[in-house]
Amino acid sequence: MTATDTLPEGWQAALPPLNAGESLLAWLELDLDAKLSFRSSLVALTNQRILTATESWPLTATAHLHHVDHAGVGMLELDDGERMLARWRYTLGRNPAALHFEREFNRQRDSRASGLPPPAPVAAACPICQLPIPADEEECPNCARELHTPPSTWVLLRLWRFAQPYKGMLLAGFLLTLAATAATLVPPYLTMPLMDEVLIPYQNGKPIDTDKVAWLLGGLLGSAVFAWALGWARTYILALVSERIGADLRTTTYEHLLKLSLEYFGGKRTGDLLARIGSETDRINVFLSLHLLDFATDVLMIVMTAIILFSINPWLALVTLIPLPIIAWLIHMVRDRLRTGFEQIDRVWAEVTSVLADTIPGIRVVKAFAQEAREAHRFRDANKHNLEVNDRLNRVWSLFTPTVGLLTEIGVLVVWVFGIWLIAHDSITVGVLTAFLAYISRFYARLDAMSRIVSVTQKAAAGAKRIFDILDHVSSVPDPVKPVALPPLKGGIQIENVHFRYGNRAILRGIDLDIQPGEMIGLVGHSGSGKSTLVNLICRFYDVSEGGIRVEGVDLRSVAVADYRKHIGLVLQEPFLFFGTIAENIAYGKPDATRAEIVAAARAAHAHEFILRQPYGYDSLVGERGQSLSGGERQRISIARALLIDPKILILDEATSAVDTETEFEIQSALNNLIRGRTTIAIAHRLSTLRRADRLVVMDRGRIVEIGNHDELMAREDHYYRLYMAQSKQLDELPALGMSA
Repeated sequence: MTATDTLPEGWQAALPPLNAGESLLAWLELDLDAKLSFRSSLVALTNQRILTATESWPLTATAHLHHVDHAGVGMLELDDGERMLARWRYTLGRNPAALHFEREFNRQRDSRASGLPPPAPVAAACPICQLPIPADEEECPNCARELHTPPSTWVLLRLWRFAQPYKGMLLAGFLLTLAATAATLVPPYLTMPLMDEVLIPYQNGKPIDTDKVAWLLGGLLGSAVFAWALGWARTYILALVSERIGADLRTTTYEHLLKLSLEYFGGKRTGDLLARIGSETDRINVFLSLHLLDFATDVLMIVMTAIILFSINPWLALVTLIPLPIIAWLIHMVRDRLRTGFEQIDRVWAEVTSVLADTIPGIRVVKAFAQEAREAHRFRDANKHNLEVNDRLNRVWSLFTPTVGLLTEIGVLVVWVFGIWLIAHDSITVGVLTAFLAYISRFYARLDAMSRIVSVTQKAAAGAKRIFDILDHVSSVPDPVKPVALPPLKGGIQIENVHFRYGNRAILRGIDLDIQPGEMIGLVGHSGSGKSTLVNLICRFYDVSEGGIRVEGVDLRSVAVADYRKHIGLVLQEPFLFFGTIAENIAYGKPDATRAEIVAAARAAHAHEFILRQPYGYDSLVGERGQSLSGGERQRISIARALLIDPKILILDEATSAVDTETEFEIQSALNNLIRGRTTIAIAHRLSTLRRADRLVVMDRGRIVEIGNHDELMAREDHYYRLYMAQSKQLDELPALGMSA
């Protein structure tokens, strides 16, 4: 932490008194001791020294403070250039404070070496959005996570970018709405002459004017038919528009998701993303096709009705509008609570969906460990939480809606009272009051409907915010603005001083490696040493934190991602197959491949024989994720998929670790066909499978510690030798345990 943060009271007495002119600059609260047991302690930095409760070390120009983290444990090492002075350990939750401590130490040390005042700390800039990253943060808050801001109704205006292509149809729909609304206002106006000039005179003994009655009734029928026709055309046109807006919104969101880096998906649940693209876009679509249309009709009806009411009798019209300010105040009071409540409901519903998205694909594991009751309990808890959140919101909504209804009923009663008083004083006729009441019933019905639309509007606003949270997210592996054309690939890769951090963890540190075209490189090392991370950087699933990776001399960050990845074949430890036919899965990277090309790739991958044993051969369906096939069969289809695109660079990530020895032999034969003439980077726990590699790169704690072929590394009797001998010993012990390799 920085000196501007208050030192916790428990630690203020733990440090020795500071010297004259000495000031505290930073401090780090440790939670591990030298034996990696949990124990709290403190190390502090001043402008003169580093000190703990029992020791201190002067801040000299030759002092060095090194930061290391690995496997969940971070470490700061202090030396004077000749010997180690101190070492402090902590869990990675303290890593941001430790990194700040190291930066502040380097500023003070460099100041002593140069004799100049220490420079002001400079906040690093995010490589994506160029905003400054806070000193104690390891990632950009703007790009690394969604901003949890409350939803606003104004977010619905952002949907205009999807509506703009259909503005002609929208204008036609608005004009039809205007005409249909005007047509529905004609019948009450015709009731005035029908009452005052036909019915009331008839009660007074005058004969009925049949021609006038025919015209008035014809006008009522004509306006009703006209309003129906206009309403049908309006609803149909706007429904077409809303469906297209919803489809465009889903497509745009999905396409944007596909462009985001793996880092984004690492922090998201599948169920949540499915809920956003599915239910949220459906909700917006319903709002646009039904409720927004109703809202526009209601507004037009209220405005046009108010104009007619004032034209008939201004005083009676004023009495009619008495409930409006109260209803407006109620809507204002309840709107924010509804909006935040509906967003919370969306998040809770995503939890319910996520339980399903986790359990159904993993049903085999659930049943294997007899955890059906546990998963049912998880779903029950999520569903109960969803019910509780809905109940809280319904308590607000259930009070709001009847209150609006009560106010409108009171408004009608006031109009009756005032209207009767005006008739008694001969200010209006019975026909005028009858027309007024007809208009009032429509006016208040629309007003009540407008109050109800508050709910669906806030639901749509909450859904739109969750959609735009995705659309606003910037990929951490962006395409360059002006991509450089990729030269013809031969497969040469240059890795230059590459560092990579994932959140608080430093995964790779100073990797330098020059891979020649056509060379086979084997990456070996303990789990967590950085092998898979290096492969991910070569595939550009992530971007390096420092340094660079070049292919044929071109920095990967200057090349369009899709153009580069077309030249990479990837065979994973757990091959993923899509629901579809075997042929479709083999041709996934080359959808226009001919059946002959697919069969040739399957033959080279030693998959042709078992494919022909399937019920429909290459047209046989594989289950979701390829569950209907064995692990070795899925792996050979994965190899055929990589062979078909004829990649210049091949990545093998534990391609044979999850199969038995016989299947491994089949897969290894297929891999021999695959790697021929290609630059190959292979990761394998079974070191014997990498003996054919031209060079073995041994990694440990994010660094390259050895490079050479198998015989050279065995002769050195260092890191690789110990790994190989330890694995050989384990294999020798397997028969004694009644197992086979």
